[in-house]
Amino acid sequence: MQAFDDFRGFVQTEETLAPHTWFRLGGPAAYLARPRNLDELLGVMKRCRDEALPIKILGGGSNILVRDEGVNALVIHLESPAFADLSIEDDRVHVGAATPLTALISQSARAGLSGLEVLTGIPGTVGGALRGNAGGRQGAIGSFVRRVTVLDSADSVQVREHDDLDFTPSASNLDEPVILSADLALGREDPEAVVRRMRRLWILKKENQPYGHQSTGCIFKNPTPDITAGMLIEQAGLKGARQGGAEVSDRHANFVIAEPGAKSDDVLRLIDMIRQRVWQRFGYELELQIQIW
Repeated sequence: MQAFDDFRGFVQTEETLAPHTWFRLGGPAAYLARPRNLDELLGVMKRCRDEALPIKILGGGSNILVRDEGVNALVIHLESPAFADLSIEDDRVHVGAATPLTALISQSARAGLSGLEVLTGIPGTVGGALRGNAGGRQGAIGSFVRRVTVLDSADSVQVREHDDLDFTPSASNLDEPVILSADLALGREDPEAVVRRMRRLWILKKENQPYGHQSTGCIFKNPTPDITAGMLIEQAGLKGARQGGAEVSDRHANFVIAEPGAKSDDVLRLIDMIRQRVWQRFGYELELQIQIW
Protein backbone atom coordinates (compact mmCIF):
# COMPACT_ATOMS: atom_id res chain seq x y z
CA MET A 1 0.00 0.00 0.00
CA GLN A 2 3.05 2.26 0.37
CA ALA A 3 2.70 3.60 -3.16
CA PHE A 4 -0.75 4.92 -2.23
CA ASP A 5 -0.13 6.02 1.38
CA ASP A 6 -1.28 9.55 0.62
CA PHE A 7 -4.52 8.24 -0.95
CA ARG A 8 -5.68 6.22 2.06
CA GLY A 9 -8.93 8.13 2.21
CA PHE A 10 -10.23 6.46 -0.94
CA VAL A 11 -7.82 3.64 -1.91
CA GLN A 12 -8.02 0.17 -0.34
CA THR A 13 -5.68 -2.75 -0.80
CA GLU A 14 -6.63 -6.35 -1.65
CA GLU A 15 -10.30 -5.41 -1.94
CA THR A 16 -12.65 -8.19 -3.02
CA LEU A 17 -14.30 -7.37 -6.35
CA ALA A 18 -17.02 -10.04 -6.40
CA PRO A 19 -19.62 -7.88 -4.59
CA HIS A 20 -19.14 -5.17 -7.22
CA THR A 21 -19.99 -7.38 -10.23
CA TRP A 22 -23.20 -9.01 -11.38
CA PHE A 23 -21.55 -12.44 -11.46
CA ARG A 24 -20.53 -12.09 -7.78
CA LEU A 25 -17.36 -14.02 -8.62
CA GLY A 26 -13.61 -13.51 -8.64
CA GLY A 27 -10.70 -12.54 -6.47
CA PRO A 28 -9.46 -9.21 -5.13
CA ALA A 29 -8.00 -6.14 -6.77
CA ALA A 30 -4.48 -5.25 -5.70
CA TYR A 31 -5.90 -1.76 -5.13
CA LEU A 32 -9.43 -0.39 -5.35
CA ALA A 33 -9.90 3.37 -5.64
CA ARG A 34 -13.16 5.25 -5.13
CA PRO A 35 -12.22 8.83 -6.10
CA ARG A 36 -14.63 11.44 -4.79
CA ASN A 37 -13.84 14.11 -7.37
CA LEU A 38 -11.85 14.78 -10.53
CA ASP A 39 -8.72 15.87 -8.65
CA GLU A 40 -8.57 12.58 -6.75
CA LEU A 41 -9.11 10.66 -9.98
CA LEU A 42 -6.29 12.55 -11.70
CA GLY A 43 -3.99 12.07 -8.71
CA VAL A 44 -4.41 8.32 -8.48
CA MET A 45 -4.04 7.86 -12.25
CA LYS A 46 -0.76 9.79 -12.24
CA ARG A 47 0.52 7.65 -9.37
CA CYS A 48 -0.33 4.51 -11.30
CA ARG A 49 1.74 5.70 -14.24
CA ASP A 50 4.64 6.55 -11.93
CA GLU A 51 4.44 3.04 -10.43
CA ALA A 52 3.80 1.31 -13.81
CA LEU A 53 0.63 -0.18 -12.37
CA PRO A 54 -2.21 -1.07 -14.77
CA ILE A 55 -5.56 0.71 -14.39
CA LYS A 56 -9.02 -0.75 -14.88
CA ILE A 57 -12.32 1.13 -14.71
CA LEU A 58 -15.30 -0.40 -12.91
CA GLY A 59 -18.79 1.00 -13.31
CA GLY A 60 -21.91 -1.03 -12.61
CA GLY A 61 -20.08 -4.35 -12.96
CA SER A 62 -22.69 -5.89 -15.27
CA ASN A 63 -20.19 -6.77 -18.01
CA ILE A 64 -17.19 -7.85 -15.91
CA LEU A 65 -15.98 -11.34 -14.98
CA VAL A 66 -13.08 -11.25 -12.53
CA ARG A 67 -10.76 -14.26 -12.56
CA ASP A 68 -10.49 -16.32 -9.39
CA GLU A 69 -6.93 -15.10 -8.77
CA GLY A 70 -8.03 -11.47 -8.87
CA VAL A 71 -6.58 -8.44 -10.64
CA ASN A 72 -3.02 -7.13 -10.28
CA ALA A 73 -4.04 -3.56 -11.04
CA LEU A 74 -5.62 -0.48 -9.54
CA VAL A 75 -9.34 -0.72 -10.17
CA ILE A 76 -11.07 2.66 -10.22
CA HIS A 77 -14.70 2.40 -9.15
CA LEU A 78 -16.55 5.45 -10.41
CA GLU A 79 -19.49 5.67 -8.02
CA SER A 80 -19.19 9.13 -6.47
CA PRO A 81 -21.95 11.70 -7.04
CA ALA A 82 -19.28 13.84 -8.68
CA PHE A 83 -19.35 11.43 -11.64
CA ALA A 84 -23.10 10.77 -11.60
CA ASP A 85 -24.65 14.20 -12.15
CA LEU A 86 -27.71 14.45 -14.37
CA SER A 87 -29.38 17.61 -15.63
CA ILE A 88 -32.08 18.24 -18.23
CA GLU A 89 -32.66 21.43 -20.17
CA ASP A 90 -35.24 21.47 -22.97
CA ASP A 91 -34.47 18.37 -25.07
CA ARG A 92 -30.85 18.08 -23.93
CA VAL A 93 -29.53 15.82 -21.19
CA HIS A 94 -26.14 16.14 -19.51
CA VAL A 95 -25.22 12.95 -17.65
CA GLY A 96 -22.20 11.71 -15.72
CA ALA A 97 -20.62 8.40 -16.72
CA ALA A 98 -21.26 6.79 -13.31
CA THR A 99 -25.02 7.37 -13.55
CA PRO A 100 -26.95 4.08 -13.73
CA LEU A 101 -28.47 3.68 -17.18
CA THR A 102 -31.83 2.96 -15.54
CA ALA A 103 -31.75 6.39 -13.85
CA LEU A 104 -30.98 8.16 -17.13
CA ILE A 105 -33.84 6.38 -18.91
CA SER A 106 -36.44 6.94 -16.18
CA GLN A 107 -35.61 10.60 -15.50
CA SER A 108 -35.60 11.42 -19.21
CA ALA A 109 -38.98 9.73 -19.65
CA ARG A 110 -40.52 11.60 -16.72
CA ALA A 111 -39.28 14.85 -18.29
CA GLY A 112 -41.16 14.04 -21.50
CA LEU A 113 -38.08 13.08 -23.51
CA SER A 114 -38.26 10.05 -25.78
CA GLY A 115 -35.74 7.77 -27.42
CA LEU A 116 -33.87 6.18 -24.55
CA GLU A 117 -36.77 3.92 -23.62
CA VAL A 118 -35.43 1.47 -26.22
CA LEU A 119 -32.61 0.80 -23.74
CA THR A 120 -35.02 -0.36 -21.02
CA GLY A 121 -33.74 -3.47 -19.26
CA ILE A 122 -30.07 -2.94 -20.16
CA PRO A 123 -27.95 -2.89 -16.99
CA GLY A 124 -24.83 -0.94 -16.10
CA THR A 125 -23.78 2.70 -16.12
CA VAL A 126 -23.84 5.40 -18.77
CA GLY A 127 -20.06 5.13 -19.28
CA GLY A 128 -20.24 1.45 -20.13
CA ALA A 129 -23.29 2.02 -22.33
CA LEU A 130 -21.41 4.69 -24.30
CA ARG A 131 -18.26 2.65 -24.73
CA GLY A 132 -20.20 -0.39 -25.94
CA ASN A 133 -22.99 1.54 -27.70
CA ALA A 134 -25.64 -0.25 -25.67
CA GLY A 135 -28.88 -1.02 -27.45
CA GLY A 136 -30.68 -3.53 -29.60
CA ARG A 137 -32.86 -3.84 -32.66
CA GLN A 138 -34.98 -0.84 -31.65
CA GLY A 139 -31.98 1.49 -31.37
CA ALA A 140 -28.80 2.27 -29.45
CA ILE A 141 -27.53 5.07 -27.23
CA GLY A 142 -25.01 6.31 -29.79
CA SER A 143 -27.70 7.81 -32.03
CA PHE A 144 -28.57 10.33 -29.29
CA VAL A 145 -25.03 11.39 -28.31
CA ARG A 146 -23.90 14.89 -29.24
CA ARG A 147 -20.64 15.08 -27.29
CA VAL A 148 -18.66 13.07 -24.77
CA THR A 149 -16.18 14.39 -22.20
CA VAL A 150 -13.26 12.05 -21.57
CA LEU A 151 -9.95 11.82 -19.75
CA ASP A 152 -7.24 10.97 -22.27
CA SER A 153 -4.00 9.04 -21.80
CA ALA A 154 -2.20 12.26 -20.84
CA ASP A 155 -4.75 12.92 -18.05
CA SER A 156 -6.19 15.83 -20.00
CA VAL A 157 -9.93 16.47 -20.07
CA GLN A 158 -11.08 16.45 -23.69
CA VAL A 159 -14.46 16.95 -25.35
CA ARG A 160 -15.24 14.59 -28.23
CA GLU A 161 -17.77 16.27 -30.49
CA HIS A 162 -20.44 14.46 -32.50
CA ASP A 163 -18.49 14.47 -35.78
CA ASP A 164 -15.54 12.80 -34.03
CA LEU A 165 -17.63 9.95 -32.61
CA ASP A 166 -18.25 6.63 -34.32
CA PHE A 167 -20.86 4.23 -32.96
CA THR A 168 -21.33 0.76 -34.43
CA PRO A 169 -23.30 -2.23 -33.08
CA SER A 170 -21.97 -3.02 -29.57
CA ALA A 171 -18.94 -0.76 -30.05
CA SER A 172 -17.66 2.81 -30.32
CA ASN A 173 -14.39 4.62 -30.94
CA LEU A 174 -14.36 5.92 -27.35
CA ASP A 175 -11.02 4.35 -26.44
CA GLU A 176 -9.79 6.92 -23.91
CA PRO A 177 -8.96 5.60 -20.40
CA VAL A 178 -11.96 7.26 -18.72
CA ILE A 179 -15.34 8.51 -19.93
CA LEU A 180 -16.51 11.35 -17.68
CA SER A 181 -19.86 12.53 -19.06
CA ALA A 182 -22.01 12.90 -22.15
CA ASP A 183 -24.55 15.27 -23.67
CA LEU A 184 -27.56 13.72 -25.39
CA ALA A 185 -30.28 15.17 -27.64
CA LEU A 186 -33.70 13.54 -27.33
CA GLY A 187 -37.18 13.99 -28.76
CA ARG A 188 -40.21 15.55 -27.05
CA GLU A 189 -43.25 13.39 -26.27
CA ASP A 190 -46.01 12.96 -23.72
CA PRO A 191 -44.36 11.43 -20.60
CA GLU A 192 -47.17 8.91 -20.11
CA ALA A 193 -46.72 7.55 -23.63
CA VAL A 194 -42.96 7.14 -23.09
CA VAL A 195 -43.47 5.41 -19.73
CA ARG A 196 -46.02 3.01 -21.25
CA ARG A 197 -43.47 1.93 -23.87
CA MET A 198 -40.87 1.48 -21.14
CA ARG A 199 -43.22 -0.79 -19.21
CA ARG A 200 -43.99 -2.91 -22.26
CA LEU A 201 -40.28 -3.34 -23.05
CA TRP A 202 -39.51 -4.13 -19.41
CA ILE A 203 -42.15 -6.86 -19.26
CA LEU A 204 -40.94 -8.36 -22.54
CA LYS A 205 -37.31 -8.44 -21.42
CA LYS A 206 -38.07 -9.88 -18.00
CA GLU A 207 -40.06 -12.69 -19.61
CA ASN A 208 -36.99 -13.75 -21.59
CA GLN A 209 -34.05 -13.09 -19.26
CA PRO A 210 -32.74 -14.72 -16.07
CA TYR A 211 -34.43 -13.84 -12.80
CA GLY A 212 -33.22 -10.71 -11.02
CA HIS A 213 -31.90 -12.57 -7.98
CA GLN A 214 -29.53 -14.72 -10.05
CA SER A 215 -25.80 -13.95 -10.45
CA THR A 216 -25.50 -13.71 -14.17
CA GLY A 217 -24.13 -11.93 -17.22
CA CYS A 218 -24.81 -11.56 -20.95
CA ILE A 219 -21.78 -13.14 -22.60
CA PHE A 220 -21.48 -12.65 -26.36
CA LYS A 221 -22.07 -9.98 -28.98
CA ASN A 222 -24.60 -10.79 -31.69
CA PRO A 223 -22.79 -11.81 -34.91
CA THR A 224 -25.26 -9.81 -37.03
CA PRO A 225 -28.44 -7.79 -36.35
CA ASP A 226 -30.51 -10.75 -37.57
CA ILE A 227 -28.47 -13.62 -36.11
CA THR A 228 -28.18 -13.41 -32.36
CA ALA A 229 -25.74 -15.21 -30.12
CA GLY A 230 -28.62 -16.53 -28.03
CA MET A 231 -30.24 -18.07 -31.12
CA LEU A 232 -27.02 -19.84 -32.13
CA ILE A 233 -26.35 -21.15 -28.62
CA GLU A 234 -29.90 -22.43 -28.28
CA GLN A 235 -29.83 -24.09 -31.73
CA ALA A 236 -26.55 -25.74 -30.73
CA GLY A 237 -28.50 -27.47 -27.95
CA LEU A 238 -26.66 -25.70 -25.14
CA LYS A 239 -29.52 -24.33 -23.02
CA GLY A 240 -28.92 -25.75 -19.55
CA ALA A 241 -25.33 -26.84 -20.37
CA ARG A 242 -23.05 -26.74 -17.33
CA GLN A 243 -19.44 -26.54 -16.30
CA GLY A 244 -19.10 -26.83 -12.54
CA GLY A 245 -21.36 -24.23 -10.97
CA ALA A 246 -21.90 -22.27 -14.21
CA GLU A 247 -24.96 -22.94 -16.37
CA VAL A 248 -26.38 -21.59 -19.64
CA SER A 249 -29.70 -19.98 -18.74
CA ASP A 250 -32.80 -21.89 -19.81
CA ARG A 251 -34.60 -18.55 -20.27
CA HIS A 252 -32.06 -16.87 -22.59
CA ALA A 253 -29.12 -18.83 -23.96
CA ASN A 254 -26.76 -15.84 -24.15
CA PHE A 255 -26.80 -15.56 -20.36
CA VAL A 256 -24.65 -17.65 -18.04
CA ILE A 257 -25.80 -18.14 -14.46
CA ALA A 258 -23.33 -18.61 -11.62
CA GLU A 259 -24.86 -20.89 -9.01
CA PRO A 260 -23.85 -20.63 -5.33
CA GLY A 261 -20.35 -22.06 -4.98
CA ALA A 262 -19.42 -21.41 -8.61
CA LYS A 263 -15.96 -20.21 -9.58
CA SER A 264 -14.95 -17.82 -12.33
CA ASP A 265 -13.06 -20.72 -13.90
CA ASP A 266 -16.39 -22.58 -14.28
CA VAL A 267 -17.77 -19.66 -16.31
CA LEU A 268 -14.60 -19.50 -18.43
CA ARG A 269 -14.74 -23.22 -19.20
CA LEU A 270 -18.41 -22.91 -20.15
CA ILE A 271 -17.62 -19.95 -22.43
CA ASP A 272 -14.93 -22.00 -24.18
CA MET A 273 -17.35 -24.90 -24.64
CA ILE A 274 -20.04 -22.62 -26.12
CA ARG A 275 -17.65 -20.96 -28.56
CA GLN A 276 -16.28 -24.29 -29.73
CA ARG A 277 -19.75 -25.84 -30.21
CA VAL A 278 -21.15 -22.83 -32.09
CA TRP A 279 -18.09 -22.70 -34.34
CA GLN A 280 -18.33 -26.41 -35.12
CA ARG A 281 -22.09 -26.30 -35.82
CA PHE A 282 -22.52 -22.96 -37.58
CA GLY A 283 -19.09 -21.51 -38.42
CA TYR A 284 -19.59 -18.40 -36.28
CA GLU A 285 -16.78 -17.33 -33.97
CA LEU A 286 -18.61 -15.68 -31.08
CA GLU A 287 -17.04 -12.46 -29.78
CA LEU A 288 -17.17 -11.71 -26.08
CA GLN A 289 -19.39 -8.90 -24.86
CA ILE A 290 -18.17 -9.19 -21.27
CA GLN A 291 -14.70 -8.17 -20.17
CA ILE A 292 -12.56 -10.78 -18.45
CA TRP A 293 -10.16 -9.38 -15.88
